[in-house]
Amino acid sequence: MSGNLSPDSTSGVRDFDPIIPNRIARPSLMGILNVTPDSFYSESRVTHENVIDKAKQMIENGADWLDIGGESTRPGAEKISIEQEIERVIPVIREIRERFPEVFISIDTMNHQVARLAIENGANMINDVSGLRDSKMIELVIETGCDVCIMHMQGEPQNMQEEPNYEDVVEEVACYLEQKAELLIQRGHSKQSIVIDPGIGFGKTHDHNIALMKAVRRFKSSGLSLLWGISRKSVIGLITNKSAASDRLSGTLGSSVFAAMNGVDILRVHDIDEHNDLFKVLQALID
Repeated sequence: MSGNLSPDSTSGVRDFDPIIPNRIARPSLMGILNVTPDSFYSESRVTHENVIDKAKQMIENGADWLDIGGESTRPGAEKISIEQEIERVIPVIREIRERFPEVFISIDTMNHQVARLAIENGANMINDVSGLRDSKMIELVIETGCDVCIMHMQGEPQNMQEEPNYEDVVEEVACYLEQKAELLIQRGHSKQSIVIDPGIGFGKTHDHNIALMKAVRRFKSSGLSLLWGISRKSVIGLITNKSAASDRLSGTLGSSVFAAMNGVDILRVHDIDEHNDLFKVLQALID
């Protein structure tokens, strides 16, 4: 009796045929390396002294991508100078590219000057949390033909959580991302090189975040690759009643199963080893 529970008259055991998808594709795993002293989850913070060891460990644990950031974009984060951001990330990108030529590198920046140097020193993708607001960033993407992740953010990190407001958060975010992607495509950029990210936690309330997480298929309908950056964020904490980011791994893994079942292409996460184990078990049971 598929999908139903019914008492077995002879054994007393309840008969249950679970509804299991035919296959869950393992999303690409993007490890977070923040060369910052103030990112919201302290374990993601690295220094020039330990970043190579952290990168090596993530790659050995199954990371396909490493996302390198030099400026915190947590709510209320303070701006730093472009020169300081360059000093933090460019030597790291250069050394990771030399040591680990097989890994894909993403530069997490809103500044075209930083992005250009990152691409010149071996980064594969620009991860722009400001959603290509800067026309010079658009020009850089078109000029280099690099991969790009367009993320949605309402406001700026300094004020984005003060009063987030939308008429229809899913459609507004989806349309913004699709319009930016179409602008690139019309100018000759490959659609296959564009990734979109709804920007969970970036200028959204808890209800907005939940609505966006449930709307995976709406974002996938664009035909663009989809990235989720939800790892250990406050939305997980509010669902699980865990105030500390250090206690949100289990909740994050739950969201990652949902993401994979619905076709998310890249998961940007703090915990590569645990995610790799998760998908090994899922694939063994389903494939």
